Amino acid sequence: MSPTIPHRFSSQELEDLRARYRSERDRRIRPDGATQYRKTAGEFGYYAKDPYTPFTERAAKTDRVEATVIGGGFGGLLSGAKLRDAGVQSLRVIDEAGDFGGTWYWNRYPGIHCDIEATVYMPLLEEVGYVPKWRYAPGEEIRQHCVNIAKRYQLYDDTMFHTKVTGLTWDDEAAEWHVTTDRGDAFTSRYVVISSGTLTQPKLPGIPGIEGYQGHTFHTSRWDYGYTGDDLEKLAGKKVAVVGTGATGIQVIPHVAETAEQLLVFQRTPSSVDFRGNRPTDQAVLDSVRPGWQRERMENFLSLVTGGHVDTDMIADGWTGTAKLQRQMLTGTVDPTISDEERAYHDEIADFRKMDEIRARVASIVTDPETAEKLKPWYRYMCKRPTFSDFYLPTFNRENVTLVDTADTGGITRMTATGIVVGDTEYEVDCVIFATGFEVGISGVLSGTLPVTGRGGMPLLGHWARGPRTLHGFYSHGFPNLFHLGSMQNAAAVNFVHVLQEQATHIGAVVAEANSRGAKRVEPSAEAEQAWCDTISATAPKQYAFQAECTPGYYNGEGNPRQVSFSFGPGPVVFHELLRNWRADNIDEILS
Repeated sequence: MSPTIPHRFSSQELEDLRARYRSERDRRIRPDGATQYRKTAGEFGYYAKDPYTPFTERAAKTDRVEATVIGGGFGGLLSGAKLRDAGVQSLRVIDEAGDFGGTWYWNRYPGIHCDIEATVYMPLLEEVGYVPKWRYAPGEEIRQHCVNIAKRYQLYDDTMFHTKVTGLTWDDEAAEWHVTTDRGDAFTSRYVVISSGTLTQPKLPGIPGIEGYQGHTFHTSRWDYGYTGDDLEKLAGKKVAVVGTGATGIQVIPHVAETAEQLLVFQRTPSSVDFRGNRPTDQAVLDSVRPGWQRERMENFLSLVTGGHVDTDMIADGWTGTAKLQRQMLTGTVDPTISDEERAYHDEIADFRKMDEIRARVASIVTDPETAEKLKPWYRYMCKRPTFSDFYLPTFNRENVTLVDTADTGGITRMTATGIVVGDTEYEVDCVIFATGFEVGISGVLSGTLPVTGRGGMPLLGHWARGPRTLHGFYSHGFPNLFHLGSMQNAAAVNFVHVLQEQATHIGAVVAEANSRGAKRVEPSAEAEQAWCDTISATAPKQYAFQAECTPGYYNGEGNPRQVSFSFGPGPVVFHELLRNWRADNIDEILS
């Protein structure tokens, strides 16, 4: 039985909770911030190699195509699909992976599922003719759906896998882009869409001595089934360490615990872990399959999680039930009838109640009181990505599982040839599995590994020296026919695939209109670009104060949040309507 959750907080209780949250944050703050991680490059480059698809030699491309899409994840797939719908025949997709799928190509670890309902997460279900088998789809089902989208839209016809774009240079006289790659390709393309994403490059903790460890190691996004066995049967008799307890660790750890002789879980910050309740797709959903069925569910979910009102919650899960709490990190509608101060107070109370529920759930499941205390999250709900699992917490009741908390030692202290050291204690292990996630928010464009040179030799990063400069997040003045997908200067949502689908729809519509009018360039004016930058500045949510109080993680730059947000504050529902109206009334402003 869970402890009773208080419905009211006294002033002293509120102050005590705030103080506890700050204390727990301070235990985990490190002066090196995000630099505590190291890239999977150089001597650690093998952590990022593709273990799934063999590399094959091919001749370099020196031809011309109408459109190039950089990225084969959902953003690239959706862009390719919408460009096909727009009539683009000569289309090339480029990706560093060996096949389509993006994050779902790389992440094949045991237990992987999506935490957003599949009917709203997996795009183009009607177009492909598929209904997900499970409410929360396993990773392989999602990956196969990516493959089927690519087949449906004939995206395999001219795709370049295991290829990295190394440069984009605009030729204004020819009105096309020169594209170069790391495999000697040098071709031209009228349009370029960049959807390379930021959840493909794994990151490692910068642990002293990591290079001297003599046991086996791998990253969860490059799972080594040769070592573990397909069913992890080869872990029998082994002492295994999993480093990381975020969304990936939550799914991996119960499976490793079932076969390893001993499992040590190294945790800096516990995740909030709520009820999941996965099950086969409901019959009611199957009965509702008719033209427009998926869009109806997607729009319903998006409206709810971004603060809108609907008559019926068609999804009714952990995301729709915490919509108001998500406003701390994600854009959307807020109640305009009360002051900012009053809204902040009520949101904080609701947040405290929800996190009390999460902590009470830990206490009701984990039998060892000391372990349960270490697993309780003490921070605001959206400080870390919420997780959902019915198997993670019970795993810590197993005799072969030990939780090692590193909050007071600045993380793992070091590694030796035989194990992991935390403080003064060494834990000998045969294998270390890094569940430490991906580099987030560092695309090739922003990192400079994909240099983009526009009209007059202007580098894109030079144009963006003081922050992104776009119209609607898609295109910049001086860089014609170049489209960006992502969360920059537009509106994000918890179901980011829905956002990507709207962005791809917009790009397809713009290209179709440009082609129908015989326009050579798609490019906003400097004035339109500035006006959108001003709109973003005026509407962007003020998230710094909230993030500064959060426990460190990738949401807040490991305790160093950005001072300025580049999101459209009214949220994705308003933004998508804005795009539709703009296409109807103002699209000619960017065509020449």
